[in-house]
Amino acid sequence: MSRPVVGYAPGAYDMFHIGHLRVLERARSECDLLVAGVATDEVVLSAKAKHPVIPFDQRLEIVSSIRYVDQAIADPHVDKYLTWQRVGFHVLFKGDDWRGTERAREMESKLESVGVGIVYFPYTGHVSTTLLRTRLSVSE
Repeated sequence: MSRPVVGYAPGAYDMFHIGHLRVLERARSECDLLVAGVATDEVVLSAKAKHPVIPFDQRLEIVSSIRYVDQAIADPHVDKYLTWQRVGFHVLFKGDDWRGTERAREMESKLESVGVGIVYFPYTGHVSTTLLRTRLSVSE
């Protein structure tokens, strides 16, 4: 009997939109159990140099309510290797806007060294939190 494949989909999930939903839907189709890591407000600020629009507790509640997500957890780490040590996922899912970046290469190296696969999904360029912030003129 094979072990269930645990997938991990980290994100800020700020201003939740269809791109977020599509990543979670697709990720769930490629694993047996999907854990969504919701970045804490501090991690969002550190990683994106912007405060999230939606507070952490609300983002966690929103992501927890999505039917594709088996478990939503707080993710206090920019470094997903540290999250892997806590969660023990087998595959990590990200949008392909990350692919090829310095942070992605570092993440890939660390995670692949412990047998974690990384799957990139097509980025939904027509909608993003950055685009929504711009359209709404949300200040920092």
